[in-house]
Amino acid sequence: MKFFVKVLLSLCMVLYLLILTKLILFKTFSITEMNDHISFSFNGRYWGSHNFIPFKTIFHYLFLADVNTSIRIENIVGNIIGFVPFGLMLPLLTKRFTQLKPILIATFCFSFTYEILQLLFELGSFDTDDLILNTLGGIIGYLPIKLFYTVFKKNGTIGSQV
Repeated sequence: MKFFVKVLLSLCMVLYLLILTKLILFKTFSITEMNDHISFSFNGRYWGSHNFIPFKTIFHYLFLADVNTSIRIENIVGNIIGFVPFGLMLPLLTKRFTQLKPILIATFCFSFTYEILQLLFELGSFDTDDLILNTLGGIIGYLPIKLFYTVFKKNGTIGSQV
């Protein structure tokens, strides 16, 4: 039974990663257009359209942007929600991710990979605030797992897994 759950959870993780990759890297491209964007260039105009200043975009969307509320929610909350499943599933798949620090590092590195790919292959824009929000999402996803293990460990239901 435990093996079946692990396999099912692994398949869910793969499906989640495929969907997340489509949403982050290829959100505006069809499959046939993807090949045209997998090229590396140093277009000066493109390289100037990124945010390397922490909280700049978050502050802009919260206080300055003259945009629709749904766009604000999509950009801030969407970045958080998109990484909640990562923080939720990772500790269930392997015991190496049962503490906060490894989850934080793994989520940050995973998000950083997407941001670098967007930057290098012109698949979007690099945004430091996306790293912050995505990492927060991974931590939020981890919290129910940590709470579950803490409650059941205190009750003696779970051995020393966490």
